[in-house]
Amino acid sequence: MFILSPETLLNPGVLETRSLPKKIFGRVQIIPRAGSVGLWARLIFEMQVVRYLAALLPFLIVLLFSRDMALPVTQAPLAMILVIGVVELKVLRLSDRARERLMSEAEAERILDAFAFRARAALREIAARHGIESGEIMVFAEQSELARVPPLTLLSVQSAEPDPRVLSLDPADRAALAAIFDADLTEQDFHRANLRAGEMMREVRIEARSVSAHARLAARITPRPAEA
Repeated sequence: MFILSPETLLNPGVLETRSLPKKIFGRVQIIPRAGSVGLWARLIFEMQVVRYLAALLPFLIVLLFSRDMALPVTQAPLAMILVIGVVELKVLRLSDRARERLMSEAEAERILDAFAFRARAALREIAARHGIESGEIMVFAEQSELARVPPLTLLSVQSAEPDPRVLSLDPADRAALAAIFDADLTEQDFHRANLRAGEMMREVRIEARSVSAHARLAARITPRPAEA
């Protein structure tokens, strides 16, 4: 999981948007300020050109080690396209039947409801801490549709007022978002539920005015990390 915020990216300009939700996969390439080797590897693997080269690696090996096969390989573009198609559509993605076998529809709905419940709780905390009192605020979750690799989840908090934007999040805000997933609701559970439903993007919204006075008072009393 990676939380999108101007503070977590080396290229925060990619978060600028004129409409919501701001989507990332297939549109822009993010560069984290920090992250594990696993995160970097997963982000790199999300790039199509990298996956295509990986699928064509056997052909490259043949070209390097067999002069006799070099000419036939270079003259077989259809075979290369076929291999890429098999890897992309059959190996890395699931068929409709395979999606249905992941879990029951009821179980997927239970997981998605749990995610929405926790996301609303995080939104109330963040809205109170930022003093947002009007308009809608949303958690937007994107997951890669690649099925047979570790899931990649991008979480952000977005608001349309005063202008469409991805909110800046301090460590406490990011901790509230990260708490959405735990042992009872794992990122893998969420990924499987989204695959089962065939929808890899989720948005959970609340009205800022619905945040209780108690929550806003608690946010004022507790200093933000930058002020502590």
